[in-house]
Amino acid sequence: MPYAHNPYGAGDRAVRSIDRNREKERRVMLKLAQKHSGELSTRLVQRLLDTHIIETTNVDAIREHFNSLFQKMRDMDDFDLQYKIAPLRQLAADPNFLTLYVTQHIIEDLIDHSEIDDIFGDDQEIFLAVDSIMDKLRPPE
Repeated sequence: MPYAHNPYGAGDRAVRSIDRNREKERRVMLKLAQKHSGELSTRLVQRLLDTHIIETTNVDAIREHFNSLFQKMRDMDDFDLQYKIAPLRQLAADPNFLTLYVTQHIIEDLIDHSEIDDIFGDDQEIFLAVDSIMDKLRPPE
């Protein structure tokens, strides 16, 4: 039987290629976040304090909290990551998924941490503060 020409085949290949590249970028970023979790957590907590987004009485406890989060993220299920970032997907045109995850974590979960006094700012302000640190993990295109 002769091969039937599929005019949509090229588009399917392009979509699959984009998906593969995006997945590769995701794996690299998760690996880097885990590898540099100590430095990332220190820089992130300092940025959140400098921009007056968080108020805390124990900086070391918050730093350790983020260090633990970065260590666990690589082993998280993709569904859990996507579910967590779903409410914030519209914040930026091409957002860093790690930035979205950490932003949503601050908004939803960090507020309940015993060492956090208060969290200030809207979603966009928190996103920009987190992105200024997490964007360095994104591989150049």
